[in-house]
Amino acid sequence: MDATALARSLLDPIPAHRTVGLEVVRAVNGLGVVAVTAPPALANVIGSLHSSGLVTLVDAAGLAAIISACPTGEAFQGVVPLGAAATLRFLAPARGRLTATCRIDPDDREALAEVFIGVATRVRVTTTTDITDGTGAVVCQGSFDWSVRRTPGAA
Repeated sequence: MDATALARSLLDPIPAHRTVGLEVVRAVNGLGVVAVTAPPALANVIGSLHSSGLVTLVDAAGLAAIISACPTGEAFQGVVPLGAAATLRFLAPARGRLTATCRIDPDDREALAEVFIGVATRVRVTTTTDITDGTGAVVCQGSFDWSVRRTPGAA
């Protein structure tokens, strides 16, 4: 499903996303892609995007991928993804236009589908994201452990 519009509607209002200027580029069939142009106000001591900005990208790309694994927009109603743990690996300075790409693996997509259709109430999945700069170099890799649950009474 192309859930790009749904992902934008859910992720755009988040204050941290607005602060970094996050753009949801694509959320389709288990693939989430988000981007920012690293704002100078969020630079660290070497002029690279601060780690808080990078974790925002990893989080948002994972969320976009989870949202895009949903079979319909209606099936996402009542679904709550909560981050349980995160890791980041810094590989190079993160400057300029940065793109974060996350793809949900097939086993996790199947587990998520059970929550989306109401067969299961909770699942744990891990998303892995690569952040690349304008040259295509991977500047950061990150992962998020998620607890994705369906609220009681949600159909």
